[in-house]
Amino acid sequence: MECRVLSIQSHVVRGYVGNKSASFPLQVLGFEVDSINSVQFSNHTGTYNVEQGYVEEFALTQNPLRPSGYTRDTSFLEMVVDIVQELKRANPNLVYVCDPVLGDHGSMYVPENLHPVYKNKVVPVADIITPNQFEAELLTGKNISTEKDAVEVMDLLHKMGPDTVVITSSDLPSRLGDRFLVSLGSQRTLMPDGTKSTQRVRMEIPKVDAVFVGTGDLFAAMLLAWTHHYPNDLKTACEKTFSVMHHVIKRTISYAHDLAGPGRKPSPPQLELRMVQSKADIEDPAIVMEATVLNL
Repeated sequence: MECRVLSIQSHVVRGYVGNKSASFPLQVLGFEVDSINSVQFSNHTGTYNVEQGYVEEFALTQNPLRPSGYTRDTSFLEMVVDIVQELKRANPNLVYVCDPVLGDHGSMYVPENLHPVYKNKVVPVADIITPNQFEAELLTGKNISTEKDAVEVMDLLHKMGPDTVVITSSDLPSRLGDRFLVSLGSQRTLMPDGTKSTQRVRMEIPKVDAVFVGTGDLFAAMLLAWTHHYPNDLKTACEKTFSVMHHVIKRTISYAHDLAGPGRKPSPPQLELRMVQSKADIEDPAIVMEATVLNL
C-alpha cells in the first residue's frame, strides 16, 4: 500500500532544515511526501549572518502520518491538533509524530504559554513523541536522575496518549564513558488478547563537538519511517534511525573539517548536513548504533 506523508514545516532555500531535511530522506525510503511550507526563508539564521525570522512546524501524515515541531504560536499548535483529529476521524490508521520543541538544558526557548498546549492538547493526540530530557520532564512534572526515573517518565507520557516515546538525549551517565550520551525509548504494543506489551530500549550515542541544524527534523522523519517499517520492534527502528544519524553527521563533520583546513573549527555554513551525499546510508544504513533492551 502506498504510504503518503504530509509534511508541514518551514522551508529554506539553502541548507537542510524543516521540509528540506525531512522530504528527501523519506522519499529515498519510498514515502510519497506532500509538503506545505509554513514559512519560506533563504536559510536558517543560526547558519548564515542574515537577519531573518525562523518558524517551523513539522507535520507528517501517511496513510497518513504526521508530526509537529518548533513553533512560537499557540494558535498554530491548536490548528495542528484540529487537523490531526479531523484526519484521524477520516483514517483511524493515521500516525501523528510530535517533536514537542520546548527547550533544552534547563531553559525554554519558546513562550511559556506553549507548554500547557503541548501537554494538554498536542501530546494526547500524538502516537509518537521525541522529546529531549528537559522536554520530557516539563511535560510530566517529574525529574530524571536515574534510568528508573526515565522509565517512569516514559510511562507517564504513555498515559498521556503516545504509544511510542523516544527521549532523544539525556544527562544520564553513559556506560561507555563521558564521550557518549544516553537515549531511551519505550513502545507499547496492543497484543491479540487485548493486553499491552511494552518494549524499552537504551542507546549510547557518541558525542560530536559541533553544532548542527536540521538534525532534529531528520531524526523525527527517520523514526517515523523506521517505526512504520518495523511497527512492533522499537529496538530495530531505533538502531536504524540512530545509525542513519551517525552516518550523516560523520560525513558532514568530515567534509566540514576538510573545508575548514587543519587546526580550524568548521563554520556553521560548512556544517550543513551532507544529505544527498548520504543517500545510500539513509536507504540502507549499516547498523553502527545498537540498542539494549531494558528488562525492568
